[in-house]
Amino acid sequence: MTLAHFLEGLRCASCGTPNALWLDLTRALVECRECGQTALNVTDEGRSL
Repeated sequence: MTLAHFLEGLRCASCGTPNALWLDLTRALVECRECGQTALNVTDEGRSL
């Protein structure tokens, strides 16, 4: 299982589009392909992925 599998089936909180989220590991962001909304990934320890 990869990190991208965790995004399968999720909806964008802004536009509600299902399965439109993609993970950018370099920038530690999740972005919606439809509306462009981004979210920063933070681990339990408070560090960026």
